Amino acid sequence: MDSKKLALLCREFADNKKAENILVLDVQKVSSVTDFFVIASGTSTPHLRAIVDEISDRLREEHDERPSVVDGTVQGAWVVLDYFDVIVHVMRADVRERYNLEGLWGDAPQLKVRQKAAKQAGVLSVGGKKKPSRKTKS
Repeated sequence: MDSKKLALLCREFADNKKAENILVLDVQKVSSVTDFFVIASGTSTPHLRAIVDEISDRLREEHDERPSVVDGTVQGAWVVLDYFDVIVHVMRADVRERYNLEGLWGDAPQLKVRQKAAKQAGVLSVGGKKKPSRKTKS
């Protein structure tokens, strides 16, 4: 599977479980380690577990994709799923703030969710945050 498609699927699956502040960073030009980072926050241990399980289970069941390495624990508040070309970081907000991966990889451009897909989901992406779309009555 194409690495960009895989990264966007990881983002979609994290969003399915209401992950917060989901970012997809294209690190191809600034790192030889991987192509994309997906970074998502959860609010609690059960929330982190739900996000990690949704991503790993759906990729395995629907696309026969398995991470080559899983590192960290939900109790440790940071889990890394390494799909080689895509590395997914799921962490609690305080841990995310402390390690500031977005700042560390600040030279990497962010992938934006397509407007059409966002509109179908009823949201518009505004500065990395979701904003309800305004629908006018006909």
